[in-house]
Amino acid sequence: MLENELDGWNDALPELRSFVLPGGGRVGAFLHVARTVCRRAERCTISLSEHEPIGELVIPYLNRLSDHLFVMSRHVSRLWGEPEPLWQPETT
Repeated sequence: MLENELDGWNDALPELRSFVLPGGGRVGAFLHVARTVCRRAERCTISLSEHEPIGELVIPYLNRLSDHLFVMSRHVSRLWGEPEPLWQPETT
């Protein structure tokens, strides 16, 4: 389900040519926070897997969930007309 939803939303979004900075609108910012928490859970689970057995799908699921939250933040920003701040490299 995550993969299908992610693909559908991503197909409707403009291609990224720069990093998306966390923030923008309120909902997008909350989704970026959720993604950060999910990435932290993924790293902790990887560390745990070195000492305890875990299910083989746990780490891939957390990885896809964090990707899903990222694309969801972009989708919501576009849907609600919220800003999507992009990193602009310094030009000299």
